Amino acid sequence: MAISGLGTHSISLFFYVIFATFLHKGAAQTISAQGQNLVTNNVSVVEGETAIISCRVKNNDDSVIQLLNPNRQTIYFRDVRPLKDSRFQLVNFSDNELLVSLSNVSLSDEGRYVCQLYTDPPQEAYADITVLVPPGNPILESREEIVSEGNETEITCTAMGSKPASTIKWMKGDQPLQGEATVEELYDRMFTVTSRLRLTVSKEDDGVAVICIIDHPAVKDFQAQKYLEVQYKPEVQIVVEFPEGLTREGENLELTCKAKGKPQPHQINWLKVDDDFPSHAVITGSDLFIENLNKSYNGTYRCVASNLVGEAYDDYILYVYDSRADGAPQKIDHAVIGGIVAVVVFAMLCLLIVLGRYFARHKGTYFTHEAKGADDAADADTAIINAEGGHNNSDDKKEYYI
Repeated sequence: MAISGLGTHSISLFFYVIFATFLHKGAAQTISAQGQNLVTNNVSVVEGETAIISCRVKNNDDSVIQLLNPNRQTIYFRDVRPLKDSRFQLVNFSDNELLVSLSNVSLSDEGRYVCQLYTDPPQEAYADITVLVPPGNPILESREEIVSEGNETEITCTAMGSKPASTIKWMKGDQPLQGEATVEELYDRMFTVTSRLRLTVSKEDDGVAVICIIDHPAVKDFQAQKYLEVQYKPEVQIVVEFPEGLTREGENLELTCKAKGKPQPHQINWLKVDDDFPSHAVITGSDLFIENLNKSYNGTYRCVASNLVGEAYDDYILYVYDSRADGAPQKIDHAVIGGIVAVVVFAMLCLLIVLGRYFARHKGTYFTHEAKGADDAADADTAIINAEGGHNNSDDKKEYYI
């Protein structure tokens, strides 16, 4: 302790003068002299946690190692701690290493720490401690709590009091969105970041989460979210409750108007497009009932639903068939048409076959009397003579074509 008591400031001042020209920054510092290497590393630590400072020597020849704080005060001289700060504790000491921990790190501990090696010439290496301050819980605010479809809304997310400044990202469901960020610098290089997100909503966005994600080296998976509440006009659908098939004369018709919106439709109306509504039609809430149908009821019946956002409608076209009408007239029509086509195709094939056989059997045959008399000759020579003689009677020559 006597050594440390006498040398705390004098040794620090002495080496400060000697090594002032050697100060520099770096992720890792390596200084060599006579085959000895002094090595240290920069440290990033979250405020309130513990930092480890390492001074390592390769090929040490029993030279003394000491560690100084940013004010050039000796923290450890070999394995002795002159500095009266119990947050510094010796983790390991040997001829090749001085390993010191600093607990409960605060912003005031940030700076450049010095590893010194008593050699000829002396060596210094520098470890920069960077203190990270995580942001507070993100604050998520929206301009409106409820938005109507087609309108624009704005949501802001704020990350307060961080070091370094946070980065804010946005997601809507699984879709990334781009916000507009502003950064405000406070004290001691502390920052507050605010990001504004503007988006136009649709009815599909109702109940979808908008997530603000804070990206900072001191925290992971730091986020806040808000579920969108979107109002939209009704969706309308007319359902035929009765009958299941065709609508025939004398039967009844029952229709139900199903409407869904946000908020729920407060009014549902039935009307007949471009015509008067049947006088004995009964409307009960969203249901329409018409009994004893006849052809005068044919037309388009419309259900209109409305809420605070707007209105929408769906149409049902009524066609009343004869009471004896078949339930599937379209299928019968197709069958008849198919039969007619088949008969026509078969008749055409038969005609082609008959014509083909006729022309095959009645090819053109050409007869002349040039060789007249050759057929009755006794031998070949006589036949030739008779045939040649026939040429002389050119005036009597006749030809037939059948």
